[in-house]
Amino acid sequence: MSSNLVDLVDYQQGSVVSKTLIGKETGTVTLFAFDDGQGLSEHTTPFDALVCVLDGVAEITIAGNPTTVSQGEMIIMPANKPHALKAVQRFKMMLVMIKD
Repeated sequence: MSSNLVDLVDYQQGSVVSKTLIGKETGTVTLFAFDDGQGLSEHTTPFDALVCVLDGVAEITIAGNPTTVSQGEMIIMPANKPHALKAVQRFKMMLVMIKD
């Protein structure tokens, strides 16, 4: 069965919504919907993370360097580097983390 990724997670006013599609010891695939102005504060993870923006526009800061990522674009957040995400306008993303 196929699905449109954008339709699998909905925006909620003033919130960040997540939906795990795959959650295994070897890695995860999670969809997120960020309302305008919402985000995730700076943190690190022990694994590389691939972010694919499915809708809207995000500012993703990696090791102090902000990058604007729009619908259809992707960025890799390297393991052990501090990163943060913020909705420039509401956005949806798919986060893929594969563990070593």
